[in-house]
Amino acid sequence: MIDNITLDNLNNSLSGDVLFDNLHKTLYATDASVYRKIPLAVAFPKDDKDIKTLIAFATKNKITLIPRTAGTSLAGQCVGEGIVVDVSKHFTKIISFDEKAKTITLQPGIVRDSLNVYLKPFGLFFGPNTSTSNRCMIGGMVGNNSSGSTSIKYGVTRDKVVEIDAILSDGSTAIFKEISSTEFIKKTKENTQEGKIYKSLFDELTITENQQEIKNEFPKETIHRRCTGYAIDELLSSDLFGGTSTTINVAKLLAGSEGTLAFSTSITLQLDALPPTASIMVCTHFKSINESLNATVIAMNHNLYNCELMDKTILDCTKNNRDLAKNRFFLQGDPEAILMLEVSANTIEETEILADNLISDLEKNKFGYHHPKVYGADIAKVHYLRKAGLGALANIVGDKKAVACIEDTAVALEDLPNYIEEFTQIMAKYQQNAVYYAHAGAGELHLRPILNIKKKEDVVLFRKITTETAELVKKYQGSFSGEHGDGIVRAEFIPLMIGDKNYQLLRRVKKAFDPNNIFNQGKITDAFPMDESLRYEVDRKEPEIKTIQDFSESEGILKLAEKCNGTGDCRKPVEAGGTMCPSYRATKDEKDTTRARANTLREFLTNSDQANKFNHTELKQVFDLCLSCKACATECPSNVDIATMKAEFLYQYQETNGYSFRNKMFANNAKYNKLGALAPSITNFFTNSTLAKKVLGVAVERSVPKLANQTLESWLKKHHPKTSKKAVYLFNDEFTNFYDAEIGQDAVILLEKLGYEVKTVKHDESGRSHISKGFLKEAKAICNNNVAIFKDIITEKTPLVGIEPSAILGFRDEYIRLADDKSSAEKIAKNSFTLEEFLAKELEKGNIDTSLFTTSAKTLKIHGHCHQKALSGTHASFQILNIPKNYSVTIINSGCCGMAGSFGYEKEHYKVSMQVGEDTLFPKIRNTPQETQIVAAGTSCRHQIFDGTKRIAKHPITILKEALV
Repeated sequence: MIDNITLDNLNNSLSGDVLFDNLHKTLYATDASVYRKIPLAVAFPKDDKDIKTLIAFATKNKITLIPRTAGTSLAGQCVGEGIVVDVSKHFTKIISFDEKAKTITLQPGIVRDSLNVYLKPFGLFFGPNTSTSNRCMIGGMVGNNSSGSTSIKYGVTRDKVVEIDAILSDGSTAIFKEISSTEFIKKTKENTQEGKIYKSLFDELTITENQQEIKNEFPKETIHRRCTGYAIDELLSSDLFGGTSTTINVAKLLAGSEGTLAFSTSITLQLDALPPTASIMVCTHFKSINESLNATVIAMNHNLYNCELMDKTILDCTKNNRDLAKNRFFLQGDPEAILMLEVSANTIEETEILADNLISDLEKNKFGYHHPKVYGADIAKVHYLRKAGLGALANIVGDKKAVACIEDTAVALEDLPNYIEEFTQIMAKYQQNAVYYAHAGAGELHLRPILNIKKKEDVVLFRKITTETAELVKKYQGSFSGEHGDGIVRAEFIPLMIGDKNYQLLRRVKKAFDPNNIFNQGKITDAFPMDESLRYEVDRKEPEIKTIQDFSESEGILKLAEKCNGTGDCRKPVEAGGTMCPSYRATKDEKDTTRARANTLREFLTNSDQANKFNHTELKQVFDLCLSCKACATECPSNVDIATMKAEFLYQYQETNGYSFRNKMFANNAKYNKLGALAPSITNFFTNSTLAKKVLGVAVERSVPKLANQTLESWLKKHHPKTSKKAVYLFNDEFTNFYDAEIGQDAVILLEKLGYEVKTVKHDESGRSHISKGFLKEAKAICNNNVAIFKDIITEKTPLVGIEPSAILGFRDEYIRLADDKSSAEKIAKNSFTLEEFLAKELEKGNIDTSLFTTSAKTLKIHGHCHQKALSGTHASFQILNIPKNYSVTIINSGCCGMAGSFGYEKEHYKVSMQVGEDTLFPKIRNTPQETQIVAAGTSCRHQIFDGTKRIAKHPITILKEALV
C-alpha cells in the first residue's frame, strides 16, 4: 500500500506535480467510456526527467502508469488504478518543422486542429481527422491509431508517423524511426532495453509459422482501419520477415499500442498538402440504412474526400440542441439515413461536374430520394452536425444510452451491406434499435446498442451483443477495433479476433517492451473484464435528490449530470471558436472543465453518505471557477447545463454551511443600490475606495460600476409616454435601473420614435444576482412575484422586452425551473425578448421605418453576452444595427469576456477573469481601430471591456437611438 507520504515525496521530486486528493482522483477515474477506476494519483510531468522519475517509481512500487492527453477515449484506455500521467498541460510544444520535407516534430499534448491552424499558412495539414479534432491531442491519436472522416483520402495516423522518441520501461530512451534491415539486425545485438526489443521482434517474426499465422488471422489487408492488438502485421512488409521492403520502422508498432509499450515524448509526423479549395458536399437522403450502404459502394467510385453516414437517431438527437438545430438546414423530410459525400477540385466549375456525375450515378442506380448540394462554409456546419452526433446521443432522456462497445467495427467495403444486414438481425434478436453513423466509405460504422448499464440484465446484454458482434466481424475477417482502440471494452476479444497463437505473440511483444508491466496495465494484453469497473454500480438504488429547481426534463439533477459522456467538447481551445469553457481555457486544468464539474457532481450525488449530498468541499472546488456563462447549455452536444447545476449546488451547500457576507451583499445588490441611489455621488466614492473593496472582498485593481445620477424608475415617473396601437412592456431590470439608466432612456425614446407605446408596471428585480450566488429561495420568491404580475398582460401582441440579456432571458430559462405556476411562466417565456430580438422580428415583418435612421457611415463590432449567445443569439443585434444602411457591422468571435457578473470583481477570481478576457476578446478589441465602435449588450461585458482595454462599448440600443434622424 502506497501512503500519502510516499506520494508527497514523489511530488517533491518532480518539476511538475503529483496530485492525490479526492477531487483529482475523481476527475481522472473516467474518460469518454463506460468505465470508472479510481487512480492512485494524477501526475502532470513537465519534462522527460519527470517521466523517468515516474517510471522508476512505478517499477519500484509495482504499479501502472496510465498515459492521458484529452481523455476522450471511448474504450477505457485512459482509466486505471495506478498513476494517470496527464501530458496535456505541459507537453504542448512544437519542437521542429521542416516545410520542405513536409514533416513536423512535436510533443504529444498538441491539439490536432491547433496543429493544423499552425500549418495552414504553409499549405500543409495533418490529415487524420477525428470527431474530437478540436480538442483531441496528437499523443492520443497515435496511441489509438486514429483516423476519422478523411481516412479514405489521407489514411490513418499510423501512416503519418515518421518517428517516435520514447522512454522505455527501464528509463532509457529510444528513437523509433525508419531504419535499414542491416541497422535493425545491428540493434538486436545491443545489450540495452532497446536492443532486447529489437532482438525479440526479430526472433518472433523470422519464424515462418508466425508470419503465416499473422497473415491468416489478422484482418483483411484491404481494411486500412485496423487497431486490433499490436500492428505486428505492419512489420511483415520488411524483407527480414518475408516482405520486400529494405527498411523497417518500429514506430508503426507503437501507433495503436495505447501507451502499453513505451512512453512517447515526441512524435514526428508526415504532412500532406491542403486539399483542393473548391468543395461540394452532396447530402443524399435515404429511406433505409441498407439502401445507404449499397449506395456507398457506388459512391466510392467517385474519388470522394469524405463519405460519412448519419442515421435518423443521430439526426433526431440534434433537433432539440440550440447549437445543432441551425445546422439541419439541408434536410428534407425525415430520412432514415444521410450520406455526406464530398468531392473537391481546383475550381468550383470542375467540382460541379464531379458532383453532378456522382448524383447521376446514384440516380441511375435508384439510390436516394434527395441530393442537395452544400457549398462553402455550410460544409463545415454539416461536418459539425455529424461530429457532434456522439455527444448528442447522450441527450436521450433516461438511463438508456447508446453504449460504446461495438461502435468501432470495420469490414471491407464490399462486405459492408451484408455485414450490416446480419448485424441488424443480431440487434433484432435482442430487440435493439441500434444507432448507425460515421465512416461508411471506409467500411466502418459506429454501431451502438441502446442499453441501461445500471441494470444487470442490460450488462449481460452488453457482453452478449459485443461477443456476437465480434464473432460476426471475425466471419468477415474484419477489424473489431477500427479507430477507437481496444482499451478495456474490446481487449479481451483479441484472442478471438486474431487467434490464440497471435495473441500469445502479442503478450511476448508486450513482455519484451515492458517486462514489469508498468505501462497501462489491462489494455490489449491480459485485459480487464469488459463488463466490470463500470461507471455505475449495477442494480444500485437510485439516490433521491431533492432540489429547489425543477430538473424534471432530465428526470432529475443527477441524470442531467450523467448526460456528460466525457467526450470533452469543453476542452476545445480558443482557436476552435465558441465560448465553452472559459475557465478551462484560462487555466488548462481538467478541474475547470464542464466535464469535471458534471462528473464530480455525479460522483458525490451518487456515492455521498452525507445527509446533504451537496455538502462536499470537492464540489465547492470544482464549481469555484465556473463563470455560469451557460455556453455548455448549447455548445455541449449533451446540453449539460452546468450554470443551472452550479446555482443548485450553491444553494444546497450554503443552506448547510451558511451564506457569506460578500455573497449576501452581491445577491442583494438591488436592495442596497436602492439605498445608495439616494446619494449616488457619495455611494460611488465609497464603493470605489480601497477600503470598501477590501471589506467586500473585491479586487483592488477592479473599478466598481457607478450608480446613475437618476434611476430609470425615477425618469419613467416624469416621462410622458406616447400611446400607440403597438405596445410593449419594458422590463426595468435592476442593472439598467440603477447603473445604466441612460440606456433605459434610449430604449424608451427609440421605441416611441418607431411607433411603439412603452408600458411599464411595478415589478420585482430579475433575481439574476440571487440565482448566480445560489440564493434560490429568494430567487424563487422573486420569480413567482414576477410571473404573477406579468401572466395576464404579456401576450404575443404585448410582449415583454428587456435591455440586460442576463435579466430578461431569465424568463426563458431559470424562471421555468423556479416558478410554481409553470404554465404561466412558459407562456411569459414565449413572449419575452431582448429588445434587439423584438426589433429584429419587427424589421422582418416590415414594421420598422428605416428612413428614420442616418445614412452616415460607421463601423461597428459586436461582442455578444454569454447568456445572449446561449439562449438567444447575436444575429438579432447584427440585424438591427444594419438598419442604418451605411453601417458596417461584424460580430466578434470573442468567447466569454470573463466578468460574469460578480465573478470578475471577487479578489480571488480577478486574475482568472482577466485571463479569460485576454484569451480572445481583449486582443481583438485592441487590434480594432479607435474609430470603430465596440458594441456589447451586457453591462458586465461593457465594464470588463473598459477595465481590460480602456475602450468604451455601447449597448446596441444606444447605437440605434443615436442613429435616429
